[in-house]
Amino acid sequence: MELTSKQRAYLRSLSNTLEPAFFLGKASLTPEVTDALTEYFGKNELLKVSVLKNCGDDPRELAQIIGERTHSTVVYTIGKKMVFYKPNKDKPKIVLPPAKARKEV
Repeated sequence: MELTSKQRAYLRSLSNTLEPAFFLGKASLTPEVTDALTEYFGKNELLKVSVLKNCGDDPRELAQIIGERTHSTVVYTIGKKMVFYKPNKDKPKIVLPPAKARKEV
């Protein structure tokens, strides 16, 4: 899912009050962690993850991998914090601002 800058800013504002739901440490991204992240998206649409100091992996690379494995969109990555968005197909809780239609020239 491709987000516009307005939608990304809206999701970012919502995530400011969130505490990280997951912490990635020394073991980094294991299949069990990926399964837990996927399960989390069954109940929530916005997820904040924090990478601990003892994790040797790059947070930006981890964000891309998590996004691919959970079929979610990376909202942003700052330092060792990352936020993901995956809309609930049945009952969406977050209503994004509409994307503007592009004008053809």
